[in-house]
Amino acid sequence: MRRVTVDPRPNWQKRVEEFGLYYHTLRGEPYWDESAFYQFTNYEIDVIEEATNVLHKMCLDLVQEVIDKRLFGLFLIPQEFEEYVVRSWENDEPSVYGRFDLAYDGVGSPKLLEYNADTPTALVEASVAQWMWLKDVDERGDQFNSIHEHLIDAWKEVLKRDGGPIHFAAMTKLDTPEDYITAEYMRDVAIQAGAKTSFIDVTDIGYDRPRRVFVDNTGFPINRCFKLYPWEWMTKEEFALHLRTAPTKWVEPPWKMILSCKSILPLLYERHPNSPFLLPASFDPLTDGSYVKKPIHAREGANIEVVVGGRVAHSTDGPYQGGPYVYQALASQLKPHDGRYPVLGSWVVNGEACGMGIREDVSLVTGNTSRFIPHQMVG
Repeated sequence: MRRVTVDPRPNWQKRVEEFGLYYHTLRGEPYWDESAFYQFTNYEIDVIEEATNVLHKMCLDLVQEVIDKRLFGLFLIPQEFEEYVVRSWENDEPSVYGRFDLAYDGVGSPKLLEYNADTPTALVEASVAQWMWLKDVDERGDQFNSIHEHLIDAWKEVLKRDGGPIHFAAMTKLDTPEDYITAEYMRDVAIQAGAKTSFIDVTDIGYDRPRRVFVDNTGFPINRCFKLYPWEWMTKEEFALHLRTAPTKWVEPPWKMILSCKSILPLLYERHPNSPFLLPASFDPLTDGSYVKKPIHAREGANIEVVVGGRVAHSTDGPYQGGPYVYQALASQLKPHDGRYPVLGSWVVNGEACGMGIREDVSLVTGNTSRFIPHQMVG
């Protein structure tokens, strides 16, 4: 694994915009950055793929245990939603995608930092944008990336269960273009899988009380909905109690309320303390070494504290003050490359590891504006 500096394509902005990546520049700085790329050997990719598949299996096993032992309180799942979560799991409601964030240096084993199981983004970048970058710079080049094909297969599996129309929902405000583009890309791959689709702003979803169904802004019932809106937010909305009784099926499904919470980190470590892919983690502050303090529902690197040698070395602001928190050992695999710390986002689609995208930052915490860097796989 190494970071290689290269010249960006002369027309790179236009090229990425062809695939919907209009947010390639944020606050005057590149978010999509092709002035460098990361190069991996086939062996290193095999290691990342194995780690991702093993972690995915661990997580599914953990969902079953949380349900069996009624551990919902550790995940702040409201009591009135517990049976809703159980029902979605027992009915095998399908999951389309998720993203494991890993620390890896090409030497030791990849280490799980967290699991973006409910509303992961950076999908367009990882799937189509970096693939077309590779074809432009090296037509014969290879990449750990079959995300697009796996997404089509995933939606085909959904359609086998239910061939009805699918709504795709996201916030469309000017400050959330990534959410809108991600939902539209998901809609596109669903269309390629054979689905009948429509897009709706999350704020336009309504509830028809006489019919007891969720409806779009035309009054059409929402049969199944892909939503880029976190479950922990949905359970606090005015319409929340109707979620349990309405016939609408959601992607990602309610059982992802468990895996989208950082409470899985100490639980996974308790059950697999010898796993090469897990860092020590606890609900209580760690007393040995350096660690990271994370709110269990924080997003985009908000409200993180990095403690090194007993002192706070780095912290971030955000709306998630007050906890509860988990504490995770600082990953020694998170090393700077040309002064930047890369985090590997390894994608699970339709139950299989199928590609990755890399975000890097000058700090140890990856945030909303951390740069996306493409990658290449070599023999």
